[in-house]
Amino acid sequence: MHSRIVIVSGGHLDDWALEQFDSSDFIIAADRGADFLVRHGVNPDIAIGDFDSVSPEAFERIQACSGKTIACDPIDKNDTDTEMAMRLALDIHPGVILLLGATGTRFDHTLANVHLLALAADIGIEAILRDKHNEIRLVVDQCRMKAGPYTQVSLLPLSEKVTGISLIGFQYPLHDATLSIGQSLGISNVLLESEGFIQIAQGKLLVIASMD
Repeated sequence: MHSRIVIVSGGHLDDWALEQFDSSDFIIAADRGADFLVRHGVNPDIAIGDFDSVSPEAFERIQACSGKTIACDPIDKNDTDTEMAMRLALDIHPGVILLLGATGTRFDHTLANVHLLALAADIGIEAILRDKHNEIRLVVDQCRMKAGPYTQVSLLPLSEKVTGISLIGFQYPLHDATLSIGQSLGISNVLLESEGFIQIAQGKLLVIASMD
């Protein structure tokens, strides 16, 4: 079993993304994410997608540099390239899944990729979506957060309601609180301690750590 799988999609990517890899990572690249990696000297273990966002020449490079290429018809498919990569990663069942390049100018794709965190949470796999300014997790029971470069921590319900929310180590602590969709109570908290603790009783809670 791989301890961590990194999925690289075709959203906003630049030098920050190249700093996220460990030597032991298993890398799955989706469509244009594979082109980005290959152009920067990183060879994916698997490249997957319909590859309609890359040129024929780029697709040839992807095939030559990837351990395996899984190409599908751009018309005859139901999942986005990122969802295909996510489901493939879940089948491998790693300890952690890190998504890069999953946010961009298409808000519909960004939101859909945030929702993919629920696929991992449903089977007990930790998944993190990271971009240049944010790190997003989905909590269904509890999590610990270490102090880092992110100055703000926001809580948003992904389910209709999240109950039993308790926070320790934050500027604005909560105890047995409830958040419903449409409320902004959980926006812009601050982690004061070296480690913060978040626990919920029921629901699905997005934890978004951000830097200004």
